[in-house]
Amino acid sequence: METLTEQTDVHVILSEQRRELLAAKTLDADLDLAFNLQMQEAITASLALNPSPSTSQSPPPSQPYEPNDDVLDIVATLLLEDVERFSQEYEDHERSVLEARRAKEDLDRRIHDQKFAIDVRDLPEEYWRNHGDVYERPFCTDGASSSSGKAAAETECLRLYCKGLISEEVVKNVKMAVGGIGVAICDPRDNLVFEVKKNMEAVVDGERLSDEAAELEALVEGLNKALTMDLKNVTFFCDDNKLYQYFTNRVVPGNSKIATLVNQVALLQKEFESCSPSLVARGDIKFAFKFAREAIVSQITWQAETSNGKSLKETCVICYEETDVARMFSIDGCLHRYCISCMKQHVEVRLLNGMVAHCPHEGCKSEVNIDSYENFFLAPKLVEVMNQRIKESSIHVTDRVYCQYPKCSALMSKKEILEYTKTSYGGAEESGARKCMKCHYYFCIKCLVPWHFELTCDEYQTSHNFPKEHQMLKSLATKRLWRQCVKCNHMVELAQGCYHITCRCGYQFCYTCGAEWKDRKPCSCPLWDEQYILTT
Repeated sequence: METLTEQTDVHVILSEQRRELLAAKTLDADLDLAFNLQMQEAITASLALNPSPSTSQSPPPSQPYEPNDDVLDIVATLLLEDVERFSQEYEDHERSVLEARRAKEDLDRRIHDQKFAIDVRDLPEEYWRNHGDVYERPFCTDGASSSSGKAAAETECLRLYCKGLISEEVVKNVKMAVGGIGVAICDPRDNLVFEVKKNMEAVVDGERLSDEAAELEALVEGLNKALTMDLKNVTFFCDDNKLYQYFTNRVVPGNSKIATLVNQVALLQKEFESCSPSLVARGDIKFAFKFAREAIVSQITWQAETSNGKSLKETCVICYEETDVARMFSIDGCLHRYCISCMKQHVEVRLLNGMVAHCPHEGCKSEVNIDSYENFFLAPKLVEVMNQRIKESSIHVTDRVYCQYPKCSALMSKKEILEYTKTSYGGAEESGARKCMKCHYYFCIKCLVPWHFELTCDEYQTSHNFPKEHQMLKSLATKRLWRQCVKCNHMVELAQGCYHITCRCGYQFCYTCGAEWKDRKPCSCPLWDEQYILTT
């Protein structure tokens, strides 16, 4: 009630000031007009009483007096502008407070409903049968339930996620630093309750804002929003270990600007009943990272006239072309944006070189999601290659196995295929038999050939049934002096360097005799040969 009265008083005061300034401006104009009329009458009367001999019978018309003092008019205009600006700022503040109040009410209602649902779930069945029809816990508009005098948000510990980003972007072929803040306030079960997307000055006093300062600015914004919502208990999450050390007083900031922001965070923490930091991985910052990127994107887009009317444009930092926002591709994880044409070429080149596609941004390691490839209209064969690359990267090199049927060649994990084979074949682990999970044919994991029924591995390898391709490979390996890793069976060729070999699986051995290489040289073989050391 008091707040409503205060808002009414402010509106009345603003209206009275506006009315008084307009009245003063009108009065000033009326006084000028009256002064001009009086001057004209005085000049006319003076000429009539003392006619000049050089004048003609009809005196020339007198020029109206125009005062040069416009100070009052300028001051009144400036004051009116100030009043209008203050009025707009006050209305914006009222809207912000109202939005925060609604978010808090929504938070209280959600916490109340979740608690009520848990209580209902835990009720004994007999009690529910007898009293379930009348069991209720109404939610009051002040945020308190009928069984509690406090609002839910005052008793629950809320989760605060903040992210401040500074990014080098291109706007109409001009490189510039752009900043964005993202804030997400979630309930104890990580359901989003309140969000903030805000632009941030990336350059202050001619210097680009550091990443640490951007993170701290975002945290200050988030804590202020939490206080606006009248939250009492908050845990704020940080994905920067150095900042976490600052918040826990384990490290003192060396930079004065960073120290000022850290002190500001400490002062805001004291405004809560409890407010503690928590260190998490970057991927656990939830929605805040996405909101910060969206704040940046809002600053690097602009409206342009097209044949279909106005559309939003954005500059791709690879080709520097002005592209429709709808034709820009955002990479999951880092949310860096590039035009679809450039991303298609980037993905194709990576795939053709046998590599998984990552974000092109310098230093970024985010992987391009396979589900996003339909946006690039890639050939089905390339998509299949990408699936294969992703699967290969997810299986350790020592655990990979391929189906030995050329028309299948499916990639599988040794552990996975063993468990699959055990369901249909007894003694699979001892015999080496494996059942392909794709074509469902059996093959031998020891001999790496289709399954040799009624023959052991030794009998098969000494028989003439051994594939010609395997015999040719072994013959070529013997001729070229290649060495086969005993751990993963990968064939290794020494091009240059010493005889100490480290296979791709991590196994180390002597290239000359194949003995395992441990702490010291395992055998009496020479360590190197000059022909492999001295290269032209």
